[in-house]
Amino acid sequence: MSVLTRMNPLRGVPNKREVLAWSAYDLANQSFTLLIITLLFPSFFRDVVVGDPVQGARLWSVVSSSSLLIVVLVSPFVGAFADAGGFKKRLLIATGLGAGVSACALTGVGAGEVWFAALLFIAGNVCYQVGENLLAAFLPEIATPRNVARISAFGWASGYAGALVLLAILAGVSIVAPPTPDGTRWFFLLAGLWFLTGIMVPALGLRESRPMETGDANPVAGAFRRLTETVSQATKYRQLVRFLVAFFVFAMGVQTVVYFAGILLDDFGFDAAKKFLFMLQLTLTAGIGAVASGFLHNRLGSRNTVYFYLGVWIATCLGLVVLTAVPPASRPEWLFWIVGNGFGVGLGGIGSASRAAVGRFTPTHKTAEFFGLWGMAYKLAGAVGALAFGQTKAAFGTATFGPGGGSVGDVAALALLTLFFVVGAVLLGRVDERAGLRRSVRENRAIAALRPMP
Repeated sequence: MSVLTRMNPLRGVPNKREVLAWSAYDLANQSFTLLIITLLFPSFFRDVVVGDPVQGARLWSVVSSSSLLIVVLVSPFVGAFADAGGFKKRLLIATGLGAGVSACALTGVGAGEVWFAALLFIAGNVCYQVGENLLAAFLPEIATPRNVARISAFGWASGYAGALVLLAILAGVSIVAPPTPDGTRWFFLLAGLWFLTGIMVPALGLRESRPMETGDANPVAGAFRRLTETVSQATKYRQLVRFLVAFFVFAMGVQTVVYFAGILLDDFGFDAAKKFLFMLQLTLTAGIGAVASGFLHNRLGSRNTVYFYLGVWIATCLGLVVLTAVPPASRPEWLFWIVGNGFGVGLGGIGSASRAAVGRFTPTHKTAEFFGLWGMAYKLAGAVGALAFGQTKAAFGTATFGPGGGSVGDVAALALLTLFFVVGAVLLGRVDERAGLRRSVRENRAIAALRPMP
């Protein structure tokens, strides 16, 4: 067997077409998370819509947190409703349409239209985030416990492949004709059209398993019943709960970087062309991190793989704290480019590894509900983390460490970011991976015994 064959992430997967259709959604929605959430819209909102750097950053933390809180409130119900009625695919495509249309509409936002911009972003982000939960809920259906890590990593890497293409386009355009802050609005249209076009593949190629017979004539009643059952039986899935608690804490750090990366690059003096090029290299390392997580998972297990990527996050955050504290004149830009790659490896690896861990702990008849809980923890972490980061940054202000030193507010916010990952690593030590997997296997066997023969 050749080296290339062994490295093929879909080697031995019997349902390759369905996996490719599933991963195509990851590729499509990357336009929203990259261009709208991370790279361009936060700066556009702060500098063009609000027109004040300090007030704009503060309002951005409130807007982004509000959208995630809404997702937290609706995710458990949407997951239970999707499982009870077999609506995962229809809801997945509907939320993709909503996010794509909202991204296109952001092109029409003007200076001073804070409420209009906030409402459009919140609507689009709620659709995007709920869709991400529903996409993850397909993972136990299209994968087995043996290949779930490889397939999860493949989907994550597909998203980064889409990001590479988008960033190459943006970098080329910005080098030829550097956009003004207001001119970046046209990239929102690209993000929306990319998303709307990309979801055609899963709409045509993704299949959903037949829902279980619940005895509820009304899917809404079935959703509430299943959600109540999940909460009441939470002690049966103790390891999953422990993992979600640890995940919530370190995800505060991950989400903060996602929502403030563009603003952090602005603070380091990056223009549009440099931002696109920096994110291009970051996406390359993120793709490497995502693919590597699948191989590490098979050798180290879920918990140790997450530990590895948490170590990368902690080292990167500490390096950024030091770079931020020193005077800008003594801070070589090339060093920031090197340290920043740690964020890429961490982003690509921690997401794929965490999603695979939840998949291993989840029985197949609870997929949308448990991944709804996973998504709820992730979104709540973003709401808390982004708000805490933004408010800490503003509270400590622009005072510097001595003449010409770095900003106290920036250093304090980055120190808080580091703490999220340290505490998350400590809490992860309480998770017993083998016990969690045994519970999932027992539940699957029990349910299989109850299903009628076809």
